[in-house]
Amino acid sequence: MNTKPESALLRAHGKLLLTGEYAVLDGALGLALPVRYGQTLAVAPDESGNLHWTSADESGETWFEATFALPDLNPLHTTGEHTAQRLRQILQACRTQNPSFLAGQSGWAVRTRTDFPRAWGLGTSSTLLAALARWAEVDPYRVLFDTFGGSGYDIACAFADGPLLYHLGGGTPRVERVHFAPPFAEQLLFVFLGKKQDSRAGIRRFRERVQNDSGLINAVSDLTRQCLLAQTLSDFCAILLEHERLIGRALDLPRAQDLYFSDFSGVVKSLGAWGGDFVLAAGAESDAVRYFREKGFGVCVPYGEMVL
Repeated sequence: MNTKPESALLRAHGKLLLTGEYAVLDGALGLALPVRYGQTLAVAPDESGNLHWTSADESGETWFEATFALPDLNPLHTTGEHTAQRLRQILQACRTQNPSFLAGQSGWAVRTRTDFPRAWGLGTSSTLLAALARWAEVDPYRVLFDTFGGSGYDIACAFADGPLLYHLGGGTPRVERVHFAPPFAEQLLFVFLGKKQDSRAGIRRFRERVQNDSGLINAVSDLTRQCLLAQTLSDFCAILLEHERLIGRALDLPRAQDLYFSDFSGVVKSLGAWGGDFVLAAGAESDAVRYFREKGFGVCVPYGEMVL
């Protein structure tokens, strides 16, 4: 490993999980979609001997700043204590794998910027973690498992160039690049619900209700494979609907479509934590964007504008 990190400009992609939410934690096969939105990490030497950190949003406005002493990584100044401690946790996890990371006498100035609103849930944390791990030359999955936890599909998406199958077996991530370019893509729309959910709470609920359900895992994996083969919108909608029913029964929660879009002629599928962030609307509505905006959901992103 290098004796010290080098200047870098890295960009990591955000993510969406089309199939496998929750069940992917137990080994179900998930279809993951890297998105065009992401986060950049720019690193430059700094003569102060400290680590100066600045995070900006999609408008370029700074939302977080901190200065960490090196090499102990103790925060000297910060505009957000919780964020600073979470960041320190990631940095320390990187150093666990690479003891020379940020351990010399050099100072560093780091600036991050997302090109999507952080409320969208496309991976503010995962893109940061993946970029930091690449700068530190360490295994990003291990950093994730040592800090935030989760399945790791979001890490797989960070530097992928297209859709992929993700499988977590025995704690080991397996990633397969796949061709997924549905001929009905123009009839797929991502709609932002704007109702932030605690993904950890959702995982806890899943864990409480589902214990090593091989039937569920196999069924979800089979639906994931079917998604890759669907050539018509009607077939695709049938697959999504069955997936929604399976996960809905496992969680004992109502579907987003039942809550908000019961009169939508197609299928609305949750992506990730149920009830928040984006959903996928698949249907033949002639003016689907108007439909969702009239319902009060103004952020609607066509499939081709979202997915790599």
